[in-house]
Amino acid sequence: MKKIKINDFKVTKSITLNQISTTFDLEANKKEIEKELENVREALGDFQNTIYAHGKYAVLICIQGMDTAGKDSLIREVFKDFNARGVVVHSFKVPTELELKHDYLWRHYIALPARGKFGIFNRTHYENVLVTRVHPGYILGENIPDVNSIDDVNDAFWDKRFDQINAFEKHIAENGTIVFKFFLHISKDEQKNRLLRRLQKKEKNWKFSPGDLKERKLWDDYQDCYEDAINRTSKDHAPWYTIPADDKPTARYILARILYDTLIQYKDIVEPELEDEVKSHLDEYIKQLESE
Repeated sequence: MKKIKINDFKVTKSITLNQISTTFDLEANKKEIEKELENVREALGDFQNTIYAHGKYAVLICIQGMDTAGKDSLIREVFKDFNARGVVVHSFKVPTELELKHDYLWRHYIALPARGKFGIFNRTHYENVLVTRVHPGYILGENIPDVNSIDDVNDAFWDKRFDQINAFEKHIAENGTIVFKFFLHISKDEQKNRLLRRLQKKEKNWKFSPGDLKERKLWDDYQDCYEDAINRTSKDHAPWYTIPADDKPTARYILARILYDTLIQYKDIVEPELEDEVKSHLDEYIKQLESE
């Protein structure tokens, strides 16, 4: 199977999304890919136990993508070997009344993983420069001072919001959170096929909403906003990765491989050793238990 190179997917310079492929040939069949995914997710599960015991880092995994990009199933398949105590998944939808009474980053900040844990954001704080940028009228619902009409949601507004997001991510990274940001990059044709499957297969009907078709008509607008957001916010401390997502098993494996290969570079993340006083009495403790 083809070896994954992190830098083939990591955004280190300005990108143009329509020039990046939505497919990637791993030179393996589906069963081989799934077997390799099983191996790497087991290794990730072991690493999770180590980072939990170590207790000095948190890991934040941000997953974005167009409708049908495969976010939910990817989370299910990549993280199924994690201990439930060490991972929390948050799916961010339309802000609630309470959330709208706070700044737009508040609900994301309070959902951040504690040290020793993994946090997965299924849709993320980037919705605030994606959906709201395509539909700027939504910003008026945030009741921001000095934003009284659509005219106030201008280039200067978005510049400021990107600065705030970059500052947010830098702050958490400097305080021990390892940040990954993944864009599941699917083609418009593949989205059409997946929407059709939702309509044609009864067991998938529940996933479909007429709103999906309305948003699909804005495909180009969303692609422009994703491209701009990725280019403005892919930093060394919080990089973006574009994941070819037309084939779900391939996307899952690539994402898992990038996670693992990056995390094992943190050589200081090791399980803590017992104190010398405790270690010196191990034989005694063993005898106590064996004599019961």
